[in-house]
Amino acid sequence: MGFWDKLFGGKQKQNLEEKIMMKIGIILGSTREGRVSPQVGKWVKELADKRGDAEYDDIADFKLPFLGEPGADNTGVSAWSEKVNACDGFVFIVQEYNHSITGALKNALDLLREEWNNKAAGIVSYGSVGGARAAEHLRGILGELLVADVRVHPALSLFTDFENGNVFKPSEHQEKSVNDMLDQVIPWATALKTIR
Repeated sequence: MGFWDKLFGGKQKQNLEEKIMMKIGIILGSTREGRVSPQVGKWVKELADKRGDAEYDDIADFKLPFLGEPGADNTGVSAWSEKVNACDGFVFIVQEYNHSITGALKNALDLLREEWNNKAAGIVSYGSVGGARAAEHLRGILGELLVADVRVHPALSLFTDFENGNVFKPSEHQEKSVNDMLDQVIPWATALKTIR
C-alpha cells in the first residue's frame, strides 16, 4: 500500500491529485564552463514531463553573487528568491567536487532561507563513485533548510553513464531510478504544501 492509499485511500487520493499540481524545480548544481549537468537535467526533465503529475522547471539560469560580496542583494538574488519560493519541491542535479557539492550550489542554497522551508527534494548525482559523497553532504544542508529529501537517489557513474566522461548516455536502469525518486518527491511535496 502506497503513501496516498495509507493517507487518503482510493477515491480521495484521486480527487486530491486532480486538485493539486505540484511545481518542481530542477536545479543544476554546476556553473563551470563545459559542464555536463545540462545534459542530465534535460534528461530528468524529459522523464518527469512524461509523468504529468507536476510542472517541472529548470531554475539554473541565475548569475548569483557570493554571499557577503557586494551585489548580494541584487535583482538576480530577488529573481532567485521568487523562483525558489514558487516551487513546491526540487530535483537537484549534483556533481561531486572534492567529495562534496560545488561552491556555486552551496552559495545558491545559502543565499535564501525561508524560501526552501517545508518542501521536498530528490537528488540525482554523478561522479566517479556516482556522486554519492556530494549527495550525502547535500542531505545535511537540506535538513538544516527544512527540505525533506527522499530516499531514492539515482547515482550516475562517469564510467558507465557517460561516454568519454562528457557525453551523457545513461544506463537503461537509471530511468526507473528517476521515476522511483519522483514517486517519492511528488507525494512528499504535496503533503508539505499543507503546512506552508
